Amino acid sequence: MNIFGERLRELRIEKNLSIQALAKEIQIGSSSICRWENGQADIKSEQLIIIAKYFNVTTDYLLGLE
Repeated sequence: MNIFGERLRELRIEKNLSIQALAKEIQIGSSSICRWENGQADIKSEQLIIIAKYFNVTTDYLLGLE
């Protein structure tokens, strides 16, 4: 189960962002975002914090801990 990927996709869609648009906003490669959403790669802590701040959620929420 890829809770992080599911939550990232949900947050991105709620803001009506494509993967490419989100990548540009947070300056992270679109291929990384795609792999995270599909559960094909793990996220580094620094990138997790960037995403949490951008969407104004906690890292615990993104990781499925709350």
